[in-house]
Amino acid sequence: MPTEQLINELQSFGIRLADPKSAGVSRRGGAGPSDHMPVTVDGVTVMVPVHNAPAFESPYQADKPDSEGQSRLTRDGIELAKLSFQLRPKFYDRQTVDGVPYSHIATLHGRDVLATTVLQTCIRYQSRAKTCQFCAIGQSLAAGRTIERKTPAQLAEVAKAAVELDGVKHMVMTTGTPPGRDRGAAILAESARAVKAAVDLPIQAQCEPPDDDAWFTRLKEAGVDSLGMHLEAVTPEVRARIMPGKAQVSVERYFSAFEAALGVFGRGQISTYILAGLGDSAEDILNICRRLISIGVYPFVVPFVPIAGTPLESHNAPPPAFMHSILQPLGAMLREGGLRSSDIKAGCGKCGACSALSVYERSSGV
Repeated sequence: MPTEQLINELQSFGIRLADPKSAGVSRRGGAGPSDHMPVTVDGVTVMVPVHNAPAFESPYQADKPDSEGQSRLTRDGIELAKLSFQLRPKFYDRQTVDGVPYSHIATLHGRDVLATTVLQTCIRYQSRAKTCQFCAIGQSLAAGRTIERKTPAQLAEVAKAAVELDGVKHMVMTTGTPPGRDRGAAILAESARAVKAAVDLPIQAQCEPPDDDAWFTRLKEAGVDSLGMHLEAVTPEVRARIMPGKAQVSVERYFSAFEAALGVFGRGQISTYILAGLGDSAEDILNICRRLISIGVYPFVVPFVPIAGTPLESHNAPPPAFMHSILQPLGAMLREGGLRSSDIKAGCGKCGACSALSVYERSSGV
């Protein structure tokens, strides 16, 4: 089975773990994709669902790993590939002087990415009429696995340790949307400035488009290297149904923000996260990806993964064939547009673990 096909299968169906307690680090709840675990298959590190309902019934199973994190991936008892699980990062064993575990401040994503949600609350999350139906930003906070507000000093301390102890290569800073016109850009700027003063680490910041485009320059001057402003869904109907609060920021406002940010960060350093499987057709997604690529924005298309405890916990993940119908032509479009995930300085697109897109890029000749 081709690697890209296998990744699509694993990200749609998940993996049953023969011994969950020994399988390494994973995420439950929180902002962004969750209920995942990083595994490396055929040399590619991917995030695979392990904690949601589809994964518990997946036809794919991972054997108990050995002491080095090595395992076998099987289906119907037949070995398909060797797997490597991510061992517990060394920086997880530390805590701040005031007793906060480093893992509550930032976590390891993929193979070498440090990720944090600077503000673990959102103006949209508390209202069912406004919340993004896929979001679990409040779950990890309620479970005591993180803290509400990470200070710049805490982030700098943990980032420095993650680089020195675990070889982290870049960092993602996202945030829940606070009240105010900056949409979180202000706290991201102060956080990036502190991290860059402590360690030379490329940073991607992620927020909704601020009302004032001047924030893009401020973020750049604070040390942010690339910027993510995430559409998630692309058609007005799906956006209004799936993320009624965020949909109040129109797609056209996103595009005007993309244009302004590109003037500051440069072509290929602005990206947007698109969740496939929420109701947008493959044609809808490819059409907007074509438009994004034409202006220099990297469209990071990932399969939707249902997260337990969210309104969409029973919504099916997209079939592997649906992801193939998007990612194969998108890989070719990225080649033709001269955009490469490897050229992004930091962030989700560069990591690529939540999608098979980077594999399709390479198979398309990128």
